[in-house]
Amino acid sequence: MPQVQLERIPQFYHRYVQQVAHLPLNEALAHRRNVILPLLRSLPQHKWDFAYAPGKWTIKELVLHLADTERVFGYRALTFARKGNTPLPGFDEDTFAAHSEASRRSSESLLEELDSVLHSSDTLFASFSPAQLERSGVANNNEIFVSDIGYVLAGHIMHHKSVLGERYLTAQPA
Repeated sequence: MPQVQLERIPQFYHRYVQQVAHLPLNEALAHRRNVILPLLRSLPQHKWDFAYAPGKWTIKELVLHLADTERVFGYRALTFARKGNTPLPGFDEDTFAAHSEASRRSSESLLEELDSVLHSSDTLFASFSPAQLERSGVANNNEIFVSDIGYVLAGHIMHHKSVLGERYLTAQPA
C-alpha cells in the first residue's frame, strides 16, 4: 500500500490529506465513511436546511457537495489509473452547490446517495492495482497521483465532518 508523500500532492489538499495520512488508503476510505454517515444520520430534521451564516451552504447542500466531490475525484482517479492522458478541468464547488437543487431533496435521499457514492469510491480504489495507484495525471493544472486522490477524498470528508461540528451543530437555527 502506498505511503503518503505530501511533497507530490498539491498544497491546497494538504489540510485534507494530513488528517488521514497515518492510515493505509483502504482504512482511510473506510474511516471517512464510518464517521460521516452516522453523524449525518443523527442530525435532527430541522438542521438539514440550516446554514450557519448568510451565503453559506445548508447541510443539504454540503452533503451534495460531498457526493459531487467523490464523483469528480473518482473520475479523475479512474482516468489516471487507466492512463487517460487528457488534462482534466477543475470544478467550481460553489457553482455546483448553487445549482444542486438540494433544498427539494429529502435528507433520506441525500444520505442514500452519499452512501452509494462513498461505496462506489471504495470499490473503485479497491480495484486498482499497486501500479495503477502510482499513476498520475493533471487535473485543475496540477499533477496528482491516483492514490493521493483517495487520500484527498478521505481527508475531504473528515474536513467537512469538523466543519459540521464546529459551524452547524453548535449554532442554533435562525
